[in-house]
Amino acid sequence: MTQTVLVTGAASGLGNVIAAHLLAEGFQVVLTDVDAARAEAAAAKLDSGEGKVLALGLDIRQPEAFDRTLTATIERFGSLQVLVNNAALTLATPVMDITAEEFDQVISTNLRGTFVGCQTMGRYFARRGYGRIINLASLAGQNGGTASGAHYAASKGGILTLTKVFARELAKSGVTVNAIAPGPMDLPTVHALVPEEKMPGLLQMIPVGELGDAAFVAQAVALLASQTSSFVTGATWDINGGLFMR
Repeated sequence: MTQTVLVTGAASGLGNVIAAHLLAEGFQVVLTDVDAARAEAAAAKLDSGEGKVLALGLDIRQPEAFDRTLTATIERFGSLQVLVNNAALTLATPVMDITAEEFDQVISTNLRGTFVGCQTMGRYFARRGYGRIINLASLAGQNGGTASGAHYAASKGGILTLTKVFARELAKSGVTVNAIAPGPMDLPTVHALVPEEKMPGLLQMIPVGELGDAAFVAQAVALLASQTSSFVTGATWDINGGLFMR
């Protein structure tokens, strides 16, 4: 069976790497972004003309937006099997300078967005008796963050807990829910947060001495999205170069 996957925040960064890898692995991909034009531009670069990529604008904070996205996905591909909750707002404001409004903005995007996605698509998957949900958490949600803001770290910690809650709720319906918690990746977002002059210091903190490979994270997503991953649920896979060891 050809599986269809919806990836949020897939117009750039890690989400785009994940979408590209899943497409190469044979998935039909629904590439979404809050900016529909950016989603369409990213999809145009990935689509080889086989019609396996659908670009949609999606505000992950809104249940109605997820409903519309699901309807459009079913109209195009007939069904949906996998959700990758990747979209996030990454800010590095010092904790004592974060306003309540900025805190709410990050939490509503990252944590509420993941909750809405899990709930909306979880209901759909449960009715069908099959589904895979992969949430992108972060090392910041485990150790409080180093370069990221407190609101970002708090949202990612909440995602780890939501993953367990939804995994327990949906397991009986044939739906698995797992998280991946990457450490610092070799991505533009990380380089934007960490000035070039501070990068050597960051690398010194990482036991393996290098930034992570986004392509490897994408491979882990594909493994959790596979039909053979039914015995893994409620788990968090750490990909952090040894920065956090259980």
